[in-house]
Amino acid sequence: MTSAAFSPIAATPQIEAANFLNLLIVDDERSIREACREVAQSLGYTAYTADSAEHAYRLLDTQAFDAVLLDLRLPGAGGLDALRRIKERRPEAIVIVVTGYGTVQSAVQAMKNGAYDYVTKPFSLDELKLLLERVATHLKLKSENRLLREKVKSKQGFGGIVGRAPEMEKLYRIIAKAANSVHPVLILGESGTGKEMVARSIHYSGPFRDKPFIPVDCGSLVPTLIESELFGYVKGAFTGANQSKDGLMAMAEGGTIFLDEVGELPVDLQAKMLRAIQEKEIRPVGSTRRVPINVRILAATNRDLEHAVMQGEFRRDLYFRLNVLSLRIPALRERRQDIPLLIGHFLDRMTRTSGLEKMLSDEALKAMLAYDWPGNVRELENCLERTYAFTSGPLIHTTDLPREIANLPLPETSNGNGNGNGHGKIIPMAELEKNTILSAITELNGDKLQAARLLGIGKTTLYRKLKDYAAHEFQS
Repeated sequence: MTSAAFSPIAATPQIEAANFLNLLIVDDERSIREACREVAQSLGYTAYTADSAEHAYRLLDTQAFDAVLLDLRLPGAGGLDALRRIKERRPEAIVIVVTGYGTVQSAVQAMKNGAYDYVTKPFSLDELKLLLERVATHLKLKSENRLLREKVKSKQGFGGIVGRAPEMEKLYRIIAKAANSVHPVLILGESGTGKEMVARSIHYSGPFRDKPFIPVDCGSLVPTLIESELFGYVKGAFTGANQSKDGLMAMAEGGTIFLDEVGELPVDLQAKMLRAIQEKEIRPVGSTRRVPINVRILAATNRDLEHAVMQGEFRRDLYFRLNVLSLRIPALRERRQDIPLLIGHFLDRMTRTSGLEKMLSDEALKAMLAYDWPGNVRELENCLERTYAFTSGPLIHTTDLPREIANLPLPETSNGNGNGNGHGKIIPMAELEKNTILSAITELNGDKLQAARLLGIGKTTLYRKLKDYAAHEFQS
């Protein structure tokens, strides 16, 4: 192949998924190596080149590569043998093989031997760009899944969920039961309550934990592209479909697909989704054959699907198919006692990131406890991030909080003893925090490290607070 086989592409911004990924390009033609390197670097890859199999082996022995673009026709080396040796050195690396039209059969054999995908010569740089984008996205998902699997599951949560309110304890029990089931689960809750986190918890706490978890935001996908994104398409299915592409349902094979905001699916696509769930097969756009799938379905929505069914906006049969098991995540205002735990969890995480420890004043804590948080946990986290970033001192005051929280009148009640402060029945936040921490340590038979994990705070923060409590008792 000559460089004339390549077509120019416009400069593209780096895609976030490819940043910090290493790609090795193995081809004996310099013009092809350099053109491929240019495309890869435009997408954010760090690209290396090798002009022979032996050169590639030397690089593989000294550098960790996330992906390899391998020409199957290298001088002095069989393509399949080179693939085998690369996979032996870097079993986790994704290998894309390059072959000519006359040797597609060898590419198919390479796929059976562990190659991720193949591209046939002559190919355009646009084709290569699309393929490398897909590889970057796949690697990003793979990395995220690995990190999530490494998180320690505890009594206090699954997948990092923070909360000790009775409503949350009930939720944990339902998650544990759902995790060991293969049936679809419908997760209900307002925006910002953590529906995706619950879905991840179900997946990574069950038998599918070593398989893919693929989230799909049905509300953000362009309606005309939802079908091709979910079910994939074949080459030539529509303008711009220069090669076949697996859909998200196929990418989740053996694992879980999470349909977030499933209530936003167009009605015509709901029928195809129902068929995919019932028949366990999909038909890619433009294809005449059906592809069997084996995936678990988790779905979430903040809509009232029963009302949507009555209005004809959601199929009744799909609703019943998704609602085999259901759970509801409580709104944050329904579990206000968890607000101090969440605040401590988020502030501790920000402290670890920045190295600067900041705390809320008692009045700021009271204001945050009185607020209704219509955006739920997500709004609380965003509020703390903004406040943390724009507060110069170590103590966050009420005036540092967003206006809608800072200007909120606090509830007043008579304390019954005539001192007139108006807050006698409100437990001070510092006292509530102290009681929560000491209670957790008592429940765990003095295990402070486990208590810190369950409470969502760092061990350094926990020990400092215990020291403060002891000093206060001594002074009293």
